[in-house]
Amino acid sequence: MANHKSSIKRIRSNEAKRTSNKYQHKTARNAVRKLRNLENKKEATALLPVVSGMIDKLAKRNIIHPNKAANLKSGLQLHINGLK
Repeated sequence: MANHKSSIKRIRSNEAKRTSNKYQHKTARNAVRKLRNLENKKEATALLPVVSGMIDKLAKRNIIHPNKAANLKSGLQLHINGLK
């Protein structure tokens, strides 16, 4: 257990940030999964900006690496381009 008051506060704030980051990351992963499972190009095209925004926010907040965000967005765009 931490001895300093600031250490105790840091533990509390880290836990709060961890749960928030985990929630945002999981939500974005589910959105990506949903977009990849779509077969209708019109629906997928409409959902892409929402999912891209979620991915960009994760990268901006250092929850995921910016290169991973770019790879995810690129893969989603390729998936949509391959739909009929």
